[in-house]
Amino acid sequence: MNSVTLSQFRNRQSDYIAAAQRGPVEITSRGARRRAVVVSPEFFDRAIAALEDQADISAAAEARKESRISHAEVMAEFGL
Repeated sequence: MNSVTLSQFRNRQSDYIAAAQRGPVEITSRGARRRAVVVSPEFFDRAIAALEDQADISAAAEARKESRISHAEVMAEFGL
């Protein structure tokens, strides 16, 4: 990951935004303290999709832990 100071980023924003299309760019401030990470829109979209997928997987695992209902019980509940 490319790492730059906030001052460097301010001075050459377009260069670092272009670099973020190839890989994340970490922006630091006050020494080594990480302030932000600039990524491409595609990287961001993939990361969000992966987080959403993980949330769905976790929710499905939780749902499987709950008590099971038979097909007949579901049919009866809906009056079918």
